[in-house]
This record gives sequence, structure tokens and C-alpha cells, in this order.
Amino acid sequence: MSKDSKTGLPEQVESWRWPEQKWRGIVDKVRAGRSLRPASWPGGAHTAVALSFDSDHETQVLRWGHESPGRLSAGQYGARAGMPRIRDLLRRYDIKASFFVPAVIALLHPDEQRANVAEGHEVAIHSWIHELNSQLPPEHERDLQMRAADTLEAITGVRPVGIRTPSWDFSPHTLAITREMGLIYDSSLMADDDPYELMEDGKPTNVVELPVEWIRDDAPYLAMDRFGAARPYMPPSGVIEVFKREFHGVYQSGPGGLFLLTMHPHIIGHWSRIQILEALIQHIRGHAGIWFATHADVARHVRAQAKMK
Repeated sequence: MSKDSKTGLPEQVESWRWPEQKWRGIVDKVRAGRSLRPASWPGGAHTAVALSFDSDHETQVLRWGHESPGRLSAGQYGARAGMPRIRDLLRRYDIKASFFVPAVIALLHPDEQRANVAEGHEVAIHSWIHELNSQLPPEHERDLQMRAADTLEAITGVRPVGIRTPSWDFSPHTLAITREMGLIYDSSLMADDDPYELMEDGKPTNVVELPVEWIRDDAPYLAMDRFGAARPYMPPSGVIEVFKREFHGVYQSGPGGLFLLTMHPHIIGHWSRIQILEALIQHIRGHAGIWFATHADVARHVRAQAKMK
């Protein structure tokens, strides 16, 4: 977007002058298609619970080209302290989760990714260095996404089948790259509560969307940036309350619902915050018919139920 030479601010885009063909093309580029909500989950389970962790670690700083050891140390906390606590918690409750890992983090912390896979968790694509992919030329975005998948496979021995874009930043080219790679799901978009099939230019893609939402993410409530506006403003009890209410809505909606939660090891891994996750797990486990699953397993189930190719 061009900027005003006097103010430095983005120029006003006169979208009211757009012909219908233009705004329809923008809207239809990537769109939610048919719902993939199943009648039930494996074993007749009522509700699926998919816990995910975006292992951003040091890339929270590197993505901006910054070099501050202090800020890098806050990211390293996710690998050094957060991840062991998270894996211990998941192990105690026998839960398999999904870890979305930038390739640079996999290279910095290869044993972490191998341990994830060894314990039955999923390691999925989450960029190269947490770059702003929607600002990249298409060929650069493609190269980084493909190299990220190759790197994760080389380190873990398992080819990733899904992707979550960094900061849920989705370009007009992301879906085409995802399709070219043969990935079965994306988890970056927000058009529904339930899984759905992604459409591109009005046509079905056979790619499952497992929708995210900032409401079901730890960062908006607990992130801290002393040079920006982000400040933790909600106590753990408040975060638990929001997450419980989101889960209740899913559970009360009937069989086949999906509760998907996004967390970050450098945030949820702190002592007062890991208690949020444990309390939530205990609460969810108090309900009948719960299936804790990786994102890949959720995607495979809905694809099978919908008879997708």
C-alpha cells in the first residue's frame, strides 16, 4: 500500500469506487466452504479437544531483525523452561498435542522437536523465521514454506501434514502453496467454530481448515511488550474463565464440536500460567465423551467422514 508523501500514513483506498468484479474477487480468493463437522469423533466421542502450541521462542525477536540478548532470552525461556513443563503436563494427563514450529527454532532446538515426536505429539509448519509472509513476494513465501517443511522432516524424521502461518498472516498465495505441497490442513483462519473445507476462487480445495481465534489464544491476555502497547491485563482466573466459557459453548452445541486452543511456551510455560492449562484440562476431563487429539488426527477424521480425497 502506498503512503502519503506528507504524512507518511497509508493513502486512503477508495474501495467504494471498486467495481463488483474487484471486491468479489478479493472476497472469493480464500473462502470457507462446506462444514466438515462430523456426527461424532472416534469411539463415539462427543467433543474433540485440540491443544496447540506455537513454539516461536527466539523468532519472536529474530523476525523483526532485532538482536537484543534480553529479548532473545525471553524467547529462550519457552524452550528452556516452558517446553519441559508443557510436556510434563501433557504426559501426566496422557494428552497428545500439536506443536507449530518455525524452521529456525527447529534448527536451534532440534532435540526439543525430536522429543515432541517421540512422545506422540505432532510437529507442524509455522514458517521459516516467523516472517510476515503476506508481505513477501509469492516466490519467496513458497520457498520459505517448502524449506520449512523439509527442515522439520530432516530433524524429526516425520513429514509435516499441516501448517499454521506466523501470526495467522495469510497471503493471497498461501493456500495455493499449501495445496501444491499436498498438506491436508491449515490452522490460521477464523470463518467458523467447526472445521470446514477451504475454497479458492470459488472451488473446493480438499484442504481442511481447523479454525483459530484470538479469544482462544493465550497471547492477547498474557503477552508483554515493554516497548509497545501489549501489557498483561488479565489474571489467570480471568483467562481460565474465558477458556471455560468457550469450551462450554462447543460442548453444549452438540456432538461433533471442536475446541481448539492456541498457546505459546514462552507465555503459558510460566508457573502462574501453566496452572491455567492444567485447571482447564481438569475441567474438560470432567465432561463425558472427550477426545484429546492432534490437529493432524482431527483433520484426518473429518476428511474420512466427508470422504475427501
